[in-house]
Amino acid sequence: MNETNVASKEPVQTTEDKFSWIYLVNLVFYFIPLVLNEMPAWKIGLSLLVLIPFIYCYFWAYRSPKDKAIYPILSMIAIGSLITPINPGSLSLFTFASFFIGFYYPLKRALLGFLALIVLLVLLNLVIGFNYYYFVGYGSMLIASIGLIGIARRKQVENLSSERRSQAEISQLATMLERERIARDLHDIMGHNLSSISLKAELAEKLLERNELAQAQVQLKELNEIARGSLSQIRQTVSGYKHKGLTSSVMLLCQTLRDKGLSVSLEGDIPQLTPQVETQIILSLTELCNNIIHHSQADICTISFIESETEICINVTDNGKTDTIEEGNGLSGIKERLTEFQGRLDYSLNQECRFSITLPKQGNLDQ
Repeated sequence: MNETNVASKEPVQTTEDKFSWIYLVNLVFYFIPLVLNEMPAWKIGLSLLVLIPFIYCYFWAYRSPKDKAIYPILSMIAIGSLITPINPGSLSLFTFASFFIGFYYPLKRALLGFLALIVLLVLLNLVIGFNYYYFVGYGSMLIASIGLIGIARRKQVENLSSERRSQAEISQLATMLERERIARDLHDIMGHNLSSISLKAELAEKLLERNELAQAQVQLKELNEIARGSLSQIRQTVSGYKHKGLTSSVMLLCQTLRDKGLSVSLEGDIPQLTPQVETQIILSLTELCNNIIHHSQADICTISFIESETEICINVTDNGKTDTIEEGNGLSGIKERLTEFQGRLDYSLNQECRFSITLPKQGNLDQ
C-alpha cells in the first residue's frame, strides 16, 4: 500500500484536532527575538500582525487533504520568508511547514522538502546578511527534527487507519456470516414445514372436493399443528438472535466505553447464568455504563466478576468526579430487576465510584 494513501484520506483534523491549539505553543520561539532585541514598535507590531495569516494557514494545513496541503504549506513558507528580515524568530514558522511536509508526503519527497527549506534558510541568511549563523545551523536542526516528528505522526495515523479498516472488514465479514446463518436457519426451519403445509392443504382441498370431510378435517388439523410448530420455532430462533449472552454483551459494553475514551479493565470470570437472569444483568450493566458515559466524567473503568460459594458479585468501578449519587429511574429500575432474583444493588463514593450487583447462586435461589 502506498504510504501516503492513509494520510490523504485522513487529514490531521480527523485524528487529533482537539490538540491543534496546543501545538501553537511552539510559537513561543517566534517571540524570543522580540523580547531579547531592542526593536522599534513598528517591527514588533508587524511581527504580531503576521501571526494572523500564519495561524489561518496553519489550520488550513491542519484540515487539508493531502492533494491540497501544498497550498497552505507554501503560504506558511512565504509568510516566514517575508517576516525573516524583521524577526529571525521566523524559524518557528518554518518548523510548522516542515512538520506538515513530513506528515503529508512520502519519505523521499519529505526529505527533499526539508532540504529545500534548509537551502531557503541559507539564501535568506546570505541575502539579509545576518552576522551570525545560528539562523541556518539551529534552523536546519529544527526543520529536520520537527519534520521527522511529522513523518512519525503520519506513520501512526496510517497504522490507526489500517487497524480501523481491518476492524471494519472483520465486522462486515461477521455480518455476512450472521446473515448466512439466519438464512440457513430459516431455510432449515421453514423449508420442510412449508412443503408439508403445501401438501396438507392440497390434500385437504382434494378431500373436500370428494366430500370426504372426516379425512379432510384430519389433514387440516395436522396442517394447523405444523403451522403452530413453525411459528414456535421461529419465535425461539428470533429470541436466540436477540439474546447474545452475558459475555458478548459485556465485551460490547467494554468496547463502547473505550470508544468514549475510557481505559477499561475486565477482571474475573464471567459466570454462567440462566437466560432470564442474564437478560436482567445485561440491562443493569448497560444502565450503569451509560451513567458512566453521561454523568461521571471518568477516564478509567473496571468491571469485575467475583464468585463465591453462595453468591456472585459484579462490581462496576470508575474514577469519576461524582460527589453524590441520586437515585433516578435508572437505579430504581436496576433494584427492581434484581429484587425478582433476590439480588441487590449497592454503591459507594470514596476515592472512586463503585456500584456492586450481588446475586445468590442459582442453586441458592428460593424455589
